Amino acid sequence: MAVKGLPASWRKIPQRYNLIGDECKTCGERFFPPVTICPNCRRTGSLERYKFSGEGEIFSYTVVRAAQEGFDFQIPYFLGIIKLKEGPLVISQIVDSDPEEIDIGKKVKTVFRKVREDGSDGVIRYGYKFILDR
Repeated sequence: MAVKGLPASWRKIPQRYNLIGDECKTCGERFFPPVTICPNCRRTGSLERYKFSGEGEIFSYTVVRAAQEGFDFQIPYFLGIIKLKEGPLVISQIVDSDPEEIDIGKKVKTVFRKVREDGSDGVIRYGYKFILDR
């Protein structure tokens, strides 16, 4: 059943907005994005949806100075590999931070921000990004 007024992108991709993945109840490993089968346990695994805390630390990062079309207004920006507190690595933009403060091992947390806009009158797409956890 569709929820009236709620865009399809919100309904069909919950991990984009809520950091929802899976946890294997057999081995305890957590996955993001969601998986259809536990790569460790295979058929014996039992997956359940898992909502991540959004807390983590910078595992690695880079500064993007030449962005793809549609992201030019953001350059330069930081793109990081974030190790979530619960284990998985995710790739995300690191925003609202002083460039001198961004470094490997720094604690971060998720925020909900605009990702892109399809043209001047187009759909605005939102998703998670990370900020330093001060």
